[in-house]
Amino acid sequence: MFADRTRIFIQSGKGGDGHVSFRRELYVPNGGPDGGNGGRGGDVIFETDPGLNTLGDFRYNKKYKAESGQEGGKRRCTGKDGEDLILKVPEGTVIYDDDTGKILADMSGDNKRVIVLRGGRGGKGNMNYATSTMQAPQYAQPGQSAQELWIRLELKVIADVGLVGFPNVGKSTFLAAVTRARPKIANYPFTTLNPNLGVAYIDEGSSFVIADIPGLIEGASQGVGLGFEFLRHIERTRVIIHIVDISGTEGRDPVDDINKINEELKTYDPDILNKPQVIAANKTDCLDKESLDEALEELQKAFPDSEIFPISAAVGDGIKPLLYKVKEILDGMPKDAVVFEPEVDTDTLFDNPDEPFYVSKEKDGVFCVTGPRVERMLGYTNIESEKGFLFFQQFMEKNHIIKELKKLGLTEGDTVKVGEYLEFEYFEGIEE
Repeated sequence: MFADRTRIFIQSGKGGDGHVSFRRELYVPNGGPDGGNGGRGGDVIFETDPGLNTLGDFRYNKKYKAESGQEGGKRRCTGKDGEDLILKVPEGTVIYDDDTGKILADMSGDNKRVIVLRGGRGGKGNMNYATSTMQAPQYAQPGQSAQELWIRLELKVIADVGLVGFPNVGKSTFLAAVTRARPKIANYPFTTLNPNLGVAYIDEGSSFVIADIPGLIEGASQGVGLGFEFLRHIERTRVIIHIVDISGTEGRDPVDDINKINEELKTYDPDILNKPQVIAANKTDCLDKESLDEALEELQKAFPDSEIFPISAAVGDGIKPLLYKVKEILDGMPKDAVVFEPEVDTDTLFDNPDEPFYVSKEKDGVFCVTGPRVERMLGYTNIESEKGFLFFQQFMEKNHIIKELKKLGLTEGDTVKVGEYLEFEYFEGIEE
């Protein structure tokens, strides 16, 4: 089965904790603090691999974690950084935040390597907290927490031209006739079960990439048939070749087919219909001249603004003029690949200085502080040590939280509750 989408869990490495230790050497009776810093946690990085064309490698393993940084050591030794986790994906893979559906990165064009999650910073060792008034700090900063996220990967193939049309109208036969691709061809619906790519060579040094989009049918945009599974692959194409069975030998009405397929494309994404579209009236070899002229006239009357090319993919008739026309359209369009812009920066998901905090005064006189950034800082600060507690209170001062509490009437000795678990009495005179 062609794997073109999956959902996985990724986690960066936690930062290593800072170390608490003191210099202890012969003839150095009053050695100062020498606890080293923790190492940085590993990042989660996505890279494109030209050797991959599906997301099959992610089918069975759903959880990926980078290595955490090591704790700092004695003698000012910094802990070892965690190894980055590098995940290889095919070009054209779009990475979404699974919760919001917003794009984090599109592995296309110049985006060959993207850091999606950053490892946690290493915590500072106690050597960083020595001051003239605190010469033997018993506190070291814990490493920053890891970042974790459920993401969705979707492969949207990169091609210049997309072939659309109902099953059995000859898309695979056309692709085989104009490229070196060898798709499976048979006379039954849904022969093609995955997007096939091929390069159409027009003249020496002139070519373009064609993608055969598996059989669309009425209701595809709502999940009917196989079309819904592969509609995403047409989003990057610049030109659409709409192939229809002009012969009607299998009971198909080419005008009705085009209208139904276009309606499915419009329902999936209205912008798709803004792409240039050329109609290829296939299976001309199945009709006599009079019947063919009549069918083509009816088709042109239904779609007066479209250029229609009668072809027979099976015997190769009429294909060259169609390819030249498509190349002419492509030459008049921007050549840059369609790349989807990120809709959210993962850095803003986890550490946003502008995130709001909320203060309130309860009926029992307790002052409450809530907010994601406040609670994250609380999570990686060692509140159990005196220095750690002062460090957190300084954080609240610098972020104007204490100022807002004082507006509500906070005075020395009042109880402050932060999040669900921290509760303390407030005192003036924070030690810097």
